[in-house]
Amino acid sequence: MDNYFSRRKSISRHISVSLVCAVTGLLSAIQVSADDNVIKKQGAWLVGLKVLTLGPSERSVTSVGGEAKVSSDTVPELDIRYFLTDNIALETILGYTKHEVSAVETEYGDVNLGSTKVLPPTLSLQYHFNRGLGFSPYVGAGINYTFFFDHDPGDALDISYEDGFGFALNAGFDYVFSERHYLNVDIKKYTLSTEVSIDAGLEQLVDASVDLDPLAISVGYGWIF
Repeated sequence: MDNYFSRRKSISRHISVSLVCAVTGLLSAIQVSADDNVIKKQGAWLVGLKVLTLGPSERSVTSVGGEAKVSSDTVPELDIRYFLTDNIALETILGYTKHEVSAVETEYGDVNLGSTKVLPPTLSLQYHFNRGLGFSPYVGAGINYTFFFDHDPGDALDISYEDGFGFALNAGFDYVFSERHYLNVDIKKYTLSTEVSIDAGLEQLVDASVDLDPLAISVGYGWIF
């Protein structure tokens, strides 16, 4: 009888050890598989070529009444991201837009203020959720410094825009379809203001405070390094 119970205990121990080994092996296999599926990780570079549409949502106060109107523009954009950690990436975007500007319903009627080009380099921190193949969303926030240049004053004699800092909130996703390639959709909402000074040939310069607060939507293709 004692030998019978001893054999049963021995068999139970062997079964327990076998189960532990099997579970450990299964967990290791799952971990290896998960690691193999990670595409976005510390040290990775993502470089995207995209099409960007920048649409201002302007609000303004001018010294001659009325309000400023600023057109949208669609341009190519270069997007570069570097993963500081497995989930956190630093992003910068490169590209400029051109916008037609006018003042409407002023004391002098509607005035064509020509156009200006806008270069808004933006530096953002992003948090990426799924870092493997397939749908990979992220959110972020950043800061930018906007340059206004190459002005055409239109019907005015001269016009100037004040450069300045702004902030951006960011959301988007990558669809990673291989270890080296992805598609990207990105949305940024900026808080951006400028002071405008217009020489319209009057006794005094016309001043305007303009909140542009543009929405930037971009779509493109990228490579992972």
